[in-house]
Amino acid sequence: MISYIKGLLEIKAKDYVVVDVGGIGYKIFMSDTSIHELEKGKIVKIYTYMRVREDDISLYGFLNNEELVTFELLISVGGVGAKSAIAILSNITPSKFALAIISNDVGTLKKLPGIGAKTAARIILELKDKMKTDEAIENTDNEEIKEAITLDNKSGDALEALCVLGYTRRDVEKALSRIDTTKLTVEEIIKQGLKVLGR
Repeated sequence: MISYIKGLLEIKAKDYVVVDVGGIGYKIFMSDTSIHELEKGKIVKIYTYMRVREDDISLYGFLNNEELVTFELLISVGGVGAKSAIAILSNITPSKFALAIISNDVGTLKKLPGIGAKTAARIILELKDKMKTDEAIENTDNEEIKEAITLDNKSGDALEALCVLGYTRRDVEKALSRIDTTKLTVEEIIKQGLKVLGR
């Protein structure tokens, strides 16, 4: 498995890039959003997911771990393929996607390409089990964090969303304890949490 590719960005196309590593060009499918952030002729580091099928081996690329984790979550849902997942990531950020899951926001998911009401409901049903805030609160050793998360539903939602993006509950709890969430929305808490976590 290839975890990431670092090399010279030779080609930027509509749905893929080509990165030259030691004279070998790797074609990597990416979201429009990620491709837009890359600069041709520069050294880039792209996190990758290799999809292997009988008749096809493809590389899918991401600028950060949150995007990669969101992609892996999406393709774990029945009926959502790799290309559909990339199209979805072109239209929603990982933090907004995680927030939609934990808040049962079918409406937001329905707006994404290739996602109807039934698929949106299935995505929420299959992925929400991966986020168990109550269990996280019960297993927390830090009483101050436990109390803050219990009293603040916004922090609880942010905790779930950040865990879905691949962080451990303990790391997320520590990060949230350093943020004043009083005047922040859930999405803003998630963004601040990502900064504290070093992304």
